[in-house]
Amino acid sequence: MKEVTPRHIIEMKGKEPIVMVTAYDYPSALIADRAGMDIIFVGDSLGMVVYGEPNTLNVSMEQMILHTKAVARGVKKALVLADMPFGSYEIDTDEGMENAVKLIQAGADAVKIEGGYDHRKLVRKLVRMGIPVMGHTGLTPQRYLRLGGYRLMGETEEEIEEIIRDVKALEKAGAFAIVLEFTLADVAKLATEEVSIPTIGIGSGPYVDGQVLVWHDLLGIYENVPPFVKKYADIGSMIQLALESYREDVKSLQFPSKEHYWEYLDKNDFEMKKRKALERMKEGEQ
Repeated sequence: MKEVTPRHIIEMKGKEPIVMVTAYDYPSALIADRAGMDIIFVGDSLGMVVYGEPNTLNVSMEQMILHTKAVARGVKKALVLADMPFGSYEIDTDEGMENAVKLIQAGADAVKIEGGYDHRKLVRKLVRMGIPVMGHTGLTPQRYLRLGGYRLMGETEEEIEEIIRDVKALEKAGAFAIVLEFTLADVAKLATEEVSIPTIGIGSGPYVDGQVLVWHDLLGIYENVPPFVKKYADIGSMIQLALESYREDVKSLQFPSKEHYWEYLDKNDFEMKKRKALERMKEGEQ
């Protein structure tokens, strides 16, 4: 039984901040779990940070299943959350249910769906099936074309109304938590106060019940990161320096050095075995 469950996440609201981070493979998941993350999230952001896509719209169910399996193998304590990718649930509710089942079977403990009020029926059906669902409103990257790009949300009365309507609909449908992305902090605070389930912010300020960041962003894998990210390391530069050192060692014949390889201690034994091996090879060629 996992230490962190959806029920545990709900009970953390107002008592203890929730810490969530993305992971897309086994070693990352292993490290994140050891670091004590509450939720390890297999996000469709993998399309951008792992596959180099310009957005998340081309991520497939097959990719999500593959990465969810890898992450699930590395996690023993945290809740494993998997994203429903673009096109996997918007058109057909039944298809959405089938795809959610696939992610659960791949090892996820819960799924995340972008959007709120529009998908309340699907959320309700999944919860009744026994599949925990996390909602997502504010900036929804899968809808960035309609939104006019990746921009701060909650600046108009209409956007505030939509966000509040989303969080209330998600809570009523049975979601156990909601991501609020790139939303003005005042609006995120209002949304958090309007529901009894936790809100987890990304670029939405401190007045929420938890925070989530992308693995590659907080570790500094890439040079450029969103403005709301705090870099906790500069792993990208460290990796590059290590690779440059490796290259120089190979070019200068300093690697491998004596401690990195093994030779026959008895050279006569080696010569005898080499001679016999070559003789057998010649016999086989005849």
